[in-house]
Amino acid sequence: MKSAAADTAGSPALPVLTATASDLPGATDALARARAFAEPLLASESLDTGESVLAHADAVAGILKNIGGSQAMQAASYLVYACDHLNKPQEVIAKAFGSHFADLAMETTKLVRVQRMARLAQVAASRAATSTPMAQTAATQTESVRKMLLAFSRDLRVVMLRLASRLQTLRYFAASKNPLPPGLASESLQVFAPLANRLGIWEIKWEVEDLSFRFLEPETYRQVARLLDEKRIERESSVENLRRQMGTDLLAQGIHATVQGRPKHIYSIVKKMRGKSLGFEQVYDIRALRIIVPTVADCYAALSWVHSRFIPVAEEFDDYIARPKGNGYQSLHTVVRDPVGQPIEVQVRTDAMHAHAETGVAAHWAYKEAGTKGYAGVTAAGEYDAKIAVLRQLLAWERDLSGAQGHGHAAGMFDDRIYVLTPDAAIVELPKGATPVDFAYSVHTNLGHRCRGARVDGAMVPLNTPLKNGQTVEVTAAKDGGPSRDWLNAELGFLASHRARAKVRAWFNALAMHETTAKGREAVERLLQREGKTAVKLDDLATQLGFNSADDLFEVVGKDEFSLRNIEIVLRPPEPVLPLDDYALIKKPKAPSHASKGGVLVVGVDSLMTQLAKCCTPAPPDAICGFVTRGKGVSVHRADCSNLRNMVARSGDRVIEVQWGGSGKADGTVYPVDVAVEAADRQGLLRDISEVFTKEKMNVIGVQTQSIKGTAWMTFTVEVSEAGRLAKVLGLVAELRGVRTARRR
Repeated sequence: MKSAAADTAGSPALPVLTATASDLPGATDALARARAFAEPLLASESLDTGESVLAHADAVAGILKNIGGSQAMQAASYLVYACDHLNKPQEVIAKAFGSHFADLAMETTKLVRVQRMARLAQVAASRAATSTPMAQTAATQTESVRKMLLAFSRDLRVVMLRLASRLQTLRYFAASKNPLPPGLASESLQVFAPLANRLGIWEIKWEVEDLSFRFLEPETYRQVARLLDEKRIERESSVENLRRQMGTDLLAQGIHATVQGRPKHIYSIVKKMRGKSLGFEQVYDIRALRIIVPTVADCYAALSWVHSRFIPVAEEFDDYIARPKGNGYQSLHTVVRDPVGQPIEVQVRTDAMHAHAETGVAAHWAYKEAGTKGYAGVTAAGEYDAKIAVLRQLLAWERDLSGAQGHGHAAGMFDDRIYVLTPDAAIVELPKGATPVDFAYSVHTNLGHRCRGARVDGAMVPLNTPLKNGQTVEVTAAKDGGPSRDWLNAELGFLASHRARAKVRAWFNALAMHETTAKGREAVERLLQREGKTAVKLDDLATQLGFNSADDLFEVVGKDEFSLRNIEIVLRPPEPVLPLDDYALIKKPKAPSHASKGGVLVVGVDSLMTQLAKCCTPAPPDAICGFVTRGKGVSVHRADCSNLRNMVARSGDRVIEVQWGGSGKADGTVYPVDVAVEAADRQGLLRDISEVFTKEKMNVIGVQTQSIKGTAWMTFTVEVSEAGRLAKVLGLVAELRGVRTARRR
């Protein structure tokens, strides 16, 4: 069988077994107890890589031991893989080993599963989207793994377990000569090696780099390895002679030193060759020695002797004791030339510096059961607070990989972010305390609006449930609808994300705006109906009033920020104060010579009082229709009058037939008619239009003008004996400079 807790892509879920504390041997040693506990569960299991699960756990425990990990931490390497085979792993491990062992095992198992799911999803996506470049796919996957490692790195033990597991996976593929799964080598080189470097765990860093490079560029790796091997005997002989000579000479100077050769790391050699455009023989640390002494004073004394004994290369000296690296690394680095001119790199450090350089932060941490105190069950040992040092290095690693500028941004991500999964294993970054509603809005705004339920790790939960790292979230959404106002109530805890809260507010603002616009539209349309202007185009009216669209007009009217009186002025402009140069004599209306019937006969009825409607100002030979008013006789309208249509719709029984009673020209009867002119505003425009009416012997009895944004809107009331002649006069007005339209209203 294969275990689901693999470092690479996993296998389907397996039937689980049950173990209890009574099954455990009586040994008190945590490491021995953990292995005995896990062995029956893992003995016949293998990872998807083909490696035995138990062998993998043994190797991880060995790696942790080499870098200074305690027995408790080594024991966790077995418990992690046992979790997949227990019905209730948290309870069982807590009962058998203690709660913080159980927490460590569960957190690490969760990270393994999340990384596995993300990798499977990425591989599937890369296969489906053939147009996506492989480099882009790999970069996305690397970023996902980085985020997950950072999310779980609040407990340093989780990070170190993952580093050791990844190193063992690379070792296994190197030894078995099986092909490495896609993306695993680049992920190891770009994420795991820099993390080990930031934590100062050099043993893991160098080996992960070399093994990753071996899989990424096998030809280059073999070529450099061959170059190293070709003169290996000669090089090792000269280095050994130098090593012995240095040890003897330093002792003669009263400096008790351990001088040792330094391993050759192929990836480091290739980086230097490429970075500095050097040949293989020009790389200084192909031959390298390390001098380890008791005190800092001895370091500088040894350095002084080396520089006096050999020829130093001045530009290749670094004092990392006076100026330690960001991860706490300290040492003196120098390059000198031996008597035959060959370069050799020499590092000088104390025993304490060497321990830190080899195992990094692991050398400063003691793992023990501490209940709820300490940092995830961890206490720091040494002269400085190792917890703070580790946190700083993790944040620095985050900045290195994310490119963030400044400590604050990285610290914010580290302290205040969680990472959860979609059902398709895509990683979603959320603020700490985020809920399924925050998750839905982060996926898509419409999904957030329609969110009605959620499953977390397959179980239904309330929408205000805080999410945790590594959980899989599935949202149930309605076909339509919007968010609840309760979501904006901070006390109910539905939203932790400022972005999601802003989207909910925007939805309700848009809803309120829609209601306001509808209210404004209704008010404007009522006004147009009252004024008999229902034929006016709403967008044109809005433009006249200086708005971009009718909805903009409706919005301010609905908010009571724009008076309807302003619209009335456009529909019925006030009488202007005419400048002297635009003065036009407005004559008094001629007394009509027709009888009290106003030149209109009511068919079949005599002696009824009639009046011409002011809304449409009819004149012969317009088709007309009468409407019996209450107390004012018969109101005569043009047959196409919109007001008449509305009145007929309400009281059709009050319509009466009428007709013109005189010839107009013969009896001298004249009728007031309204004329609307739209023109580009200019000096003398009113005068020019008035002159046309004067020449055509049309009496102007009223003028209203208004200018808005360079457009003049004019209404002339003129007396005509018949409407037919008016068309000719309007044609002359339309020919004037700047006039756009001239029509009868």
